[in-house]
Amino acid sequence: MTVEIQIRIDTACKEPKVVICAAEMTEEVKALLEKLSPQAPRLIFGSREGVVQVLEQKDLIRVYASGGKVFGVTDEGEYALRFRLYEMENQLDSRQFVRISNSEIVNLKKVKNFDMNFAGTICVKLENGTVTYVSRRYLSKIKTILGM
Repeated sequence: MTVEIQIRIDTACKEPKVVICAAEMTEEVKALLEKLSPQAPRLIFGSREGVVQVLEQKDLIRVYASGGKVFGVTDEGEYALRFRLYEMENQLDSRQFVRISNSEIVNLKKVKNFDMNFAGTICVKLENGTVTYVSRRYLSKIKTILGM
């Protein structure tokens, strides 16, 4: 989706105002609306060994689903999360986090490199040593992010 952004400076305007013009209400428009809504970001709580901790988005390396549960991984370890993966995707900063498969979201700032040598897929190496793969469904999205 291509988005045209216009900024108009008006000294008569007392508070900033955002207007979204679109032909129809699409999922992209709904996502923009949700991102722009003045609600406080929901905190991310993770539990590990019976202790619940607040997790900062910047500290998350990856979020993944396994066995019907969702986990967040930081340098300190792996935490069980109470959100579904799609809820985490909506909550995380879309400029920093990207979904690479139906079961995984990675923090782009924690990616060491993307290895394109695998036939038909992309290998993602994370700073913590984890190696994962972009599923075929998400290949074009990742290639667009990488400018390919």
